[in-house]
Amino acid sequence: MRMPSEGDGPISGAGTLLGILRDGQARTRAELVQLTGLARSTLAQRLDALVSQQWIVPTEEAVSSGGRPAVAFTFNRSARVVLAADLGATHARIAVTDLATEVLAERAAEMPIDRGPEPTLTWLQRTFEEMLTETGHSMAEVCGIGVGLPGPVEHGSGRPVNPPIMPGWDGFPVPEWLGGRLGVPVLADNDVNIMALGEHWAARPEADHLIFVKIGTGIGCGIISDRRLHRGAQGAAGDIGHIRVASALDTVCRCGNAGCLEAVAGGAAMAARLRAQGVEAADSRDVVRLVRGGNTQAVQLIRQAGREIGDVLASIVNFFNPSVIVIGGDLSEAGEQVLAGLREVIYSRSLPLATQHLTITASELGDRAGVIGAAVMVVDHVLSPGTVDRSVAPD
Repeated sequence: MRMPSEGDGPISGAGTLLGILRDGQARTRAELVQLTGLARSTLAQRLDALVSQQWIVPTEEAVSSGGRPAVAFTFNRSARVVLAADLGATHARIAVTDLATEVLAERAAEMPIDRGPEPTLTWLQRTFEEMLTETGHSMAEVCGIGVGLPGPVEHGSGRPVNPPIMPGWDGFPVPEWLGGRLGVPVLADNDVNIMALGEHWAARPEADHLIFVKIGTGIGCGIISDRRLHRGAQGAAGDIGHIRVASALDTVCRCGNAGCLEAVAGGAAMAARLRAQGVEAADSRDVVRLVRGGNTQAVQLIRQAGREIGDVLASIVNFFNPSVIVIGGDLSEAGEQVLAGLREVIYSRSLPLATQHLTITASELGDRAGVIGAAVMVVDHVLSPGTVDRSVAPD
């Protein structure tokens, strides 16, 4: 988070003041006057408004220059809870978190996305309600719900748009349907975008430019630029799974086109290829299981998949110049077998300046990246300066 500097001028809104306190550090009135440039009377009004909404709480841990305890204020991470869901092609992970994205409860389940929107979201609604009960919270304490979906999502509406692996979901009003039943705001985004948010927030906050590549049933990419998620004009940025590659020109992808990266390097494609060779593999998780078991065909396939993905990423490295590439999704569990192929091609095909300080690594959050990112998406929305200012404004 960028702190105000001398040339910024005074901070006027309670929301911006809360943004300063969100780092968790307790600060006295005197410290906040110095940081914000606000008059003491104005600062007191802003603090009172934030305390009334429980966004911050007073403490007496600070010591004034006179040696007496001084009242300080700190962010109240327990003021509300967030419901987060990462829905994949074949399985789902959901969580209840606090405002600092600490997981209070978590569940994972096999949940094929091709069941359709209403059965999937009905299950999600019911499970959220059960988890709130388990954690001792009520729906009145929920500030929002974040949902990641395994397909293109129009950012403005939160609706899936022609998702190749999600029959029945095209144009479905996910935020309205779920929000109408649970009575809280709902934000929906592509699953790789929320994974990028989660990884950046929890594991790589120092990275200004990061790309998160999910290699699972399909392949996608989330982009962090100047520490912000880059979605593009409509929310379609990062859809690298449908970039055409030379090795797949005759292979038809599930999107209807031929030659897509996903058609040769995605988990579903590799599982199908293994089945054609007489090896039992239903999905990307089976591919990883076979790789870990030393199956020669699976090892060869995943190494080649790493090279194919690396070839596409080399172009992205030259174009975008990230400092970190994080590999997540089911197939990242194959570890060095996939990373070796990626690194081999990226470092040989990218410009030396672009790779001079480039880090290519596996996700630190693993399966949790999506739910943490979904929670970050909600918290950043709910605690944005404008939203907070409206929440504390007098009726």
